[in-house]
Amino acid sequence: MKYMLLICDDPALFPRDEADYKALMDEYAQFSRDITASGERVSGLRLEGVERASSVRKRDERVLVSDGPFAETKEQVGGLYVVDVSDRERALELAAKLPGARTGVIEVRPLFGES
Repeated sequence: MKYMLLICDDPALFPRDEADYKALMDEYAQFSRDITASGERVSGLRLEGVERASSVRKRDERVLVSDGPFAETKEQVGGLYVVDVSDRERALELAAKLPGARTGVIEVRPLFGES
């Protein structure tokens, strides 16, 4: 079963110190190596910051483009993993291992037609 682990971080809680930032990125790299070695990793992506995001809406025949993310929230999508695991419980277990789970939230969603 394939699941998306959507990493939503609060930028205010992101490490400002270079050593702390490197330690966090090292944790993500280790997580990536672990799920690659276990055969559970399908893909993973890190996203640029919300300052580079655009939101597109179509209302009637007008296309509206605005700068920034879709929603005004503290948490912002920073990246994602797609994993192929035995069941929902394993997807939740992997989500809890992500460093972002400590300060943000990891949304776990089955891919359509995969569960």
